[in-house]
Amino acid sequence: MENKSGYKAVSKYLIASPFKIRPVADLIRRKPYPEAISLLENMPHKGARLMRKTVKSAASNALSGNKQLDEDMLYVREVLVDEGPRMKRVWFRARGRADMLLKRMCHITVVIDEVRNSGASGKAGV
Repeated sequence: MENKSGYKAVSKYLIASPFKIRPVADLIRRKPYPEAISLLENMPHKGARLMRKTVKSAASNALSGNKQLDEDMLYVREVLVDEGPRMKRVWFRARGRADMLLKRMCHITVVIDEVRNSGASGKAGV
């Protein structure tokens, strides 16, 4: 879906803690699309695999919506990792006690935009 703020993809209800995924998101924010994908493919984290899937979906939305775009013309403009609901499970302990185990979920939102050539600036999209 195209709007004034770029092309967007959202992955919801991913069973991963947002605290573990946010450092991965910080690495690819404001990077060109090919560089972001190569970074995510070479990271061993589960969050990198989930993030790569969402970034590829946003790029696919951009490329299918605008036939004049190429992958080299895209950059990751915005990455949001929001907290989702928590699954609560009972964790049985010794002496008849029990603890609450929280399985955290997150929502990943990626916005991809095309690079604007401003000439003097070396940063993408500025």
